[in-house]
Amino acid sequence: MGARPTAVKPGADIRTPAHDDLMQQTTRPGGDGMRVVETAVYRGPHLYGSQPMVRLRIDLGELEEWPSDRIPGFVERLTALLPGLASHGCSLGRPGGFLERLRDGTWLGHVVEHAAIELQCMVGSRVTRGKTRGVPRSPGVYDALYAYEDAEVALAAGAVAVRLVSSLLPEPLCLFDCGRLRMPEQTADDGPIPGMAALRALAARRRLGPTTASLVEAARRRGIPVHVPGDGSLVRLGYGANQRRIRASITDATSHLAVELAGDKQRTRRVLQQAGLPVPAGEVVASVEEAVAVAERLGGAVVLKPLDGNHGRGVSVGLCGAEEVARGFELARRHGPRAIVEELVVGRDYRALVVDGKLVAVAERRPARVVGDGEHTIEQLVELANADPRRGTGHARALTRIAIDAEAELVLTANGLDRMSVPHPGRVVLLHRTANLSTGGDAVDRTDEVHPRNVAALERAARTIGLDIAGIDIMCPDLAEPLDEVGGAILEINAAPGFRMHLAPSAGTPRDVASPVIDMLYPPGSSSLIPVIGVTGTNGKSTTVRMIAHLLQASGKRVGMTTTSGIYIDGERIAKLDASGPRSAQRVLDDPVVEVAVLETARGGILREGLPVRRLDVGVMLNVSADHLGLGGIDTLEELARVKSVVVRSVRRTGLSVLNADDALVSRLADVAGGRIGWVTLAPLTPWLLARLRRGDLVAALEDETLVIHDGPLRHALLPVAQLPAALGGIASFNVQNALAASAAAFARGVPPSHIADALRSFESSFQQNPGRLNITRAPGFTTIVDYGHNPAALRALGQTLAGMRDDHERLIGVVSTPGDRRDEDILELGRIAAGIFDELIFRERPDGRGRAAGGVVTLLQRGALAGGADPSSIHLVLDERAAMELALRTACPRDLVVLMPTDVEGTWRQVQEFARMRALEDADAVDAAEAPAGSSSSVEAVGA
Repeated sequence: MGARPTAVKPGADIRTPAHDDLMQQTTRPGGDGMRVVETAVYRGPHLYGSQPMVRLRIDLGELEEWPSDRIPGFVERLTALLPGLASHGCSLGRPGGFLERLRDGTWLGHVVEHAAIELQCMVGSRVTRGKTRGVPRSPGVYDALYAYEDAEVALAAGAVAVRLVSSLLPEPLCLFDCGRLRMPEQTADDGPIPGMAALRALAARRRLGPTTASLVEAARRRGIPVHVPGDGSLVRLGYGANQRRIRASITDATSHLAVELAGDKQRTRRVLQQAGLPVPAGEVVASVEEAVAVAERLGGAVVLKPLDGNHGRGVSVGLCGAEEVARGFELARRHGPRAIVEELVVGRDYRALVVDGKLVAVAERRPARVVGDGEHTIEQLVELANADPRRGTGHARALTRIAIDAEAELVLTANGLDRMSVPHPGRVVLLHRTANLSTGGDAVDRTDEVHPRNVAALERAARTIGLDIAGIDIMCPDLAEPLDEVGGAILEINAAPGFRMHLAPSAGTPRDVASPVIDMLYPPGSSSLIPVIGVTGTNGKSTTVRMIAHLLQASGKRVGMTTTSGIYIDGERIAKLDASGPRSAQRVLDDPVVEVAVLETARGGILREGLPVRRLDVGVMLNVSADHLGLGGIDTLEELARVKSVVVRSVRRTGLSVLNADDALVSRLADVAGGRIGWVTLAPLTPWLLARLRRGDLVAALEDETLVIHDGPLRHALLPVAQLPAALGGIASFNVQNALAASAAAFARGVPPSHIADALRSFESSFQQNPGRLNITRAPGFTTIVDYGHNPAALRALGQTLAGMRDDHERLIGVVSTPGDRRDEDILELGRIAAGIFDELIFRERPDGRGRAAGGVVTLLQRGALAGGADPSSIHLVLDERAAMELALRTACPRDLVVLMPTDVEGTWRQVQEFARMRALEDADAVDAAEAPAGSSSSVEAVGA
């Protein structure tokens, strides 16, 4: 090994001509080095790729002018601190590729990416992938992305990487700002990399134990989704109704009765004895006197152990005489009030693992030991043994560190030794009488040596107790011979046995014991997945999600659904919130009732965290129009389309991507969308679409006022538009388009066309079925529509529907608003469109303002409306939402149409219903007053008095 690298202090003297040149060109006041301006953790497909990754957006500032080859000594110091970088292939695709990039010159954001990857590897993560890209329209700003196994560890590694890279720069560029990225604390144990000790400690805390880790890895090899909570305790495999749960080697199918039985060693022994299996004789005792008496009856040496113990705690072996038995009982009593005294079975200590009734592995366990060399004391030999990197504390490593504890002192004393003794070369010195790995023992694989009769006996023992996963302890001279012939016995059966002795034995063949468990949980032909449908677009997402869910529910499926109004499980709303992001989707996927998930997928969630699943079965992309531009670095329609395209890019090969053929930005995604392509169109089939149909695509179209699905040569007529309630007789063309998209998605999931048609006939644009989307109420004397239209495209589509209703109404009154974080030009455009639709305009604002001062939104809307030709006297500015709705309702006259575009959909709907009720009462009172005889009012008062 080479010399240990020395840390370089920030601003160390590395003056060279190149350094002086760098200093002369650092002219920005403050010269503050690199800054992390944004972080994100992607748990599924995202804008930058399909793999889970961490993204650090790094502003290099003046360092943009200084790639790695121009900074004196940088490459040498970095590689001395992180020698593992030599194995990074980078874009060159071969070991050493990144070092070539460093020497040729690469930007420091790219260096941070590779440092974060290497730091994760140094603390035990197995990650290799990464990429760094410049941020459009932001010179000197880079997105450094890198893979992770644990997000918290990866973020901490990113912080350490930023500090490390900065520490290798001269002042003042060695300064850095990690923003919201939490920096691990520096300690005296860091070594040459500040924060390294804290990073190692974090990784150790969050690392799964060997048993759980092996099961998680086996599940992932099978393509089974794994959800590991922060504490790593209860792990979920799969989704929805097909999920399974494990906690170490306890599964959701493990019998509680079997666990209780296995925990009672005396009862286990009795049940096995009744089944004709060999067990040692013994009895339960509750006092020293009883223990001594039982030992005398059994004769010879005995074993004394807690009745409910585990991991070999409190077990004493080979006790002879009353004094030793009494001492053994006191040790056992520390772990419970009762103990077992049983005859000593002489031989080797074996652990057998039985999964689903089949023996999958056997290991011989050997007590903690050291081998003398004639030079070192026993204490020193233990230190040398513990230097083995396989040894650690607890159960985190393949082997546990050996401790010279009280038990070890007793064993040494019994053999005439102590910790300072120097055993002669080759002498094996035992430090424990029991062979548990938790006390520093080791294991040798013996799976292939077990006699067939013993295999049958061990499998029958597990079935007798009823455990799906059983660890069986056996003592016998040799498992290669039948137990009943060599005097062996089954000592006990353990629920939740550890796997590490089989996964990484000290000698012999490692056994993949996790795969049989996964095969038991998911037998051949079963699935860990449920169908997942993602719906995206600028407008129509919520309606389409609700339509798809309605169609699937009508076919008998239990559907989990997310929309902007909440999370729904099997038709019941379980959470009221804007649920169009991945975290809400995760709640649906976690629910054990859900058989199909239908997820509204907004751009914000994709940008923040990516999709909640690696693959979708159906992806629906409805449209792309100007909304949310200027937010999150997305400034153009093309960039917005690219964000939303993550949904269809993530469709599995056997799935369906539903694309709007009438939207140019959407239709061009056919070459990147996954699976089969399904087209939606309201126009006559073009030669291009007919050609796509012949290539095997699906087409959902409107033909002769009928909704139709073309599936190759088959044509399925669903229903006439006139029978689609949500289309309002065809004037709500956007709901015709939404219904076609929903039909294509349901058809792809096997819903028959006749069932689709029947379900569409029962889907109305009512508040109960589709809140906030074209909800119509006939208030006394006028009509009210509640609709969440809040962007130009949505208002334009609503205007086309209202045009079809204008002949039946005198005036159109509109309450219009939009969030304050939209661009000025979008707000102005909304006002202009509103002017062409409504006779009376009431502009309002959101309560939160979204970054604008009060009055800012309504002022822009007013300017847009005036530019669109609105009469100034027809425009009313009311900031408060409820007051604006009240004004519109009070202003309405008979045969008016009032359109309310709320933020609080449910609050506005209640307001409308309450207004209608009060107006009805007022009208009834007016009629009564008009019909009452003269003087009747005072007569009533008199009677009332």
